[in-house]
Amino acid sequence: MDATEQSLRQSLSEKSSSVEAQGNAVRALKASRAAKPEIDAAIELLNKLKLEKSAVEKELQSTISGSGNGSLDREAFRKAVVNTLERRLFYIPSFKIYSGVAGLFDYGPPGCAVKSNVLSFWRQHFVLEENMLEVDCTCVTPEVVLKASGHVDKFTDLMVNDEKTGTCYRADHLLKDYCTEKLEKDLTISAEKAAELKDVLAVMEDFSAEQLGAKIKEYGITAPETKNPLSDPYPFNLMFKTSIGPSGLTPGYMRPKTAQGIFVNFKELYYYNGKKLPFAGAQIGQAFRNEISPRQGLLRVREFTLAEIEHFVDPENKSHPKFSDVAKLEFLMFPREEQMSGQSAKKLCLGEAGAKGTVNNETLGYFIGRVYLFLTRLGIDKERLRFGQHLANEMAHYAADCWDAEIESSYGWIECVGIADRSAYDLLAHSEKSNTPLVAEEKFAEAKEVEKVKITPVKKELGLAFKGNQKNVVEALEAMNEQEAMEMKATLESKGKVDFKVCTLGKDVNIKKNMVSISKEMTKVHQRVFTPSVIEPSFGIGRIIYCLYEHCFSTRPSKAGDEQLNVFRFPPLVAPIKCTVFPLIQKQQFEEAAKVISKELASVGISHKIDITGTSIGKRYARTDELGVPFAITVDSDTSVTIRERDSKDQVCVTLKEAASVMSSVAEGKKTWQDVWASFPHHTSAAADE
Repeated sequence: MDATEQSLRQSLSEKSSSVEAQGNAVRALKASRAAKPEIDAAIELLNKLKLEKSAVEKELQSTISGSGNGSLDREAFRKAVVNTLERRLFYIPSFKIYSGVAGLFDYGPPGCAVKSNVLSFWRQHFVLEENMLEVDCTCVTPEVVLKASGHVDKFTDLMVNDEKTGTCYRADHLLKDYCTEKLEKDLTISAEKAAELKDVLAVMEDFSAEQLGAKIKEYGITAPETKNPLSDPYPFNLMFKTSIGPSGLTPGYMRPKTAQGIFVNFKELYYYNGKKLPFAGAQIGQAFRNEISPRQGLLRVREFTLAEIEHFVDPENKSHPKFSDVAKLEFLMFPREEQMSGQSAKKLCLGEAGAKGTVNNETLGYFIGRVYLFLTRLGIDKERLRFGQHLANEMAHYAADCWDAEIESSYGWIECVGIADRSAYDLLAHSEKSNTPLVAEEKFAEAKEVEKVKITPVKKELGLAFKGNQKNVVEALEAMNEQEAMEMKATLESKGKVDFKVCTLGKDVNIKKNMVSISKEMTKVHQRVFTPSVIEPSFGIGRIIYCLYEHCFSTRPSKAGDEQLNVFRFPPLVAPIKCTVFPLIQKQQFEEAAKVISKELASVGISHKIDITGTSIGKRYARTDELGVPFAITVDSDTSVTIRERDSKDQVCVTLKEAASVMSSVAEGKKTWQDVWASFPHHTSAAADE
């Protein structure tokens, strides 16, 4: 716990005890009919102690909330953002006229445009600039695929039920809400209790069902709405189950991620790429998770858009030829050592983090750098973006290293992009389950003598033991990699038997020493055959977009100063509309000129909106500022127009003929507003009066 908070909680506890003791003293004096001056002096001291206690409470609340920007301030800010987004139709709850369904949202016109622009830039930044192979795979996935990937057995959250109504809740969310509310709103808890609650928040992701249930009982947590008791936590699979075909005999699921489509198509992509590594498959598409209790708006939903990259690389060479392009970047990083020691994220040089081994390898580091550039160019505040490394107990056993791009919002730090070195786990799992080698080759200029593991199943013994399943066991044994084979050999030699998982049977079998021969021998080879590792950056597009909305939202006073006007300060890159076009006044020549400019903007692909209503220029500016439109073209003469920039409200004067080309260059990023400001006369006429 923060030393200041600990000290203040201790001080508050002491002040509370003093107030209680002095209150008892006042009551005792009154009961004994003490002299009035004595009672008055005691009351004066009691009031003084109450003021001191109140001052400590305020200071503690300020410390908890973070320099006074408390949960109420965050909630008020969030409400302003969400109200504006829904009112201006960036997004709305799905099926609203039927009271909606939790965790499902529809994007309106400006929201669609922002999303389209984010995805367009993602394709440019990653697919085009990195020469990736984009695919588009189906959402409906056969059960066997997700069984191999582990999702059928392990893609779960722990759930509890209201024992009387049956309402379902995500168990860890209830515990998190309890701890957070206690820490933020209950100033009477001791420093020791606060430290305990913070420790629970830090480690609760690793809690088993039994540990989570024990904490819920210990803290007396009940159903939020009814206060009824809760069931013990139990696992709930988050995938939407379906059946493929009318018979219902082929079970399937709506995919929880897009990645499996790339993995199962690895062989075809590898050949398409000329059998060369490294290469990356990329995919943008919908994913589905049957969240237990969706909340936090766009941050936790049941249907969402993912953009995922699977970068296949030789496990013996994870260097990257372009790592130097990002090595000098400095940004907030939160290595696991700092997390474990209670420190905060700090700015680190990516190249130095790689050199020290903080980041496992250059390819992983390169993608961390590219993700940083992608997010900040979208408009994410670099001071509210950090890269947190997974703790050792948070990573899957096969992962080499994992980092999350976390963006700070009114809900706290939100994981928006995961960048993981998944080793060769996925390809190996699908190779074994499908009996299809998903491997790459490295051809040698000259033959090499290498020591290779030779696995010889004794089919007679396996046939006697497993009968009709003999073939499955033989294939699984022959598919073992060198490490697995040598571990099996050591176990057989020491114990005479070993449990061995056969994926195609979906169970472990008992292998005895007489059933397989494992040895090493020298042999000449002309090529090396191996299973590639994969580096996976996975982007939650909806989460990124929501955080972008918060980071770009602000208010500013109207000209009269009587109201606060909402502004979304989107960069032109992602703005839903690049500019608006309107005549200063309702005059036919001005309106015709506005239509000509609109036509020219459309011809060069610049999204815009034309407004020929008679509303005042100030109100029209305010309307477009609230939509995040970065530029406005006002036709205010027969020969020229005014271009106004949203954030500075600065304006320049250009000719009618120049308007579309100037707007095109600045909207597409070929020029900055500073370039335009330096190149054209500044406008100071009545059109600038807002």
